[in-house]
Amino acid sequence: MQPSQVIMTMGGSIDGALDDAYRHETDANVKERILLVRRVRIDGKNIEGVARDELHRCRAWGYKWMKRFDEQGLDGLKGRPHTGRPPEVPEKKMLKIRKELSESQSGWQAKEVMDMIYQKTGVRYHEVHVYRLLHKWGFSPKVPQKRFVHTASSEEKDAFKKGSRSYSHESRKGSR
Repeated sequence: MQPSQVIMTMGGSIDGALDDAYRHETDANVKERILLVRRVRIDGKNIEGVARDELHRCRAWGYKWMKRFDEQGLDGLKGRPHTGRPPEVPEKKMLKIRKELSESQSGWQAKEVMDMIYQKTGVRYHEVHVYRLLHKWGFSPKVPQKRFVHTASSEEKDAFKKGSRSYSHESRKGSR
């Protein structure tokens, strides 16, 4: 027995089950898929026409989600998690490195962390990725960024401002 047939026999009608699922669903993408199924199964419309004209999607999208519904029922209309590429360094080793970094009282430079990861794991990460890891682990930079290294002192800032005492009228008279 197909999952969509199970919905029909258990809930009384597929119409009521789809309407109920549509009302209670919070994910807009899943609602769109439920609408596709409702238009095709209940209203008897063509998959291609519903996908193209009503939902502004391609034909393959409509067939994909109808097949998932036929195989898995309403649960098949929900998106699957995208796991992505697995990390090259095992999680336990990264936890040890993170613990060592957090126990140290001195600050770390990203290149030092990059070298530490390479020495302990044999995997070389790019410096930008090391910054991402440090941010993910809750570390924040302690050293000011290079754009703030050579800023003027407060005395120099006061001297630069218009109308400051160091920029007096007498100094302007001599320049005329």
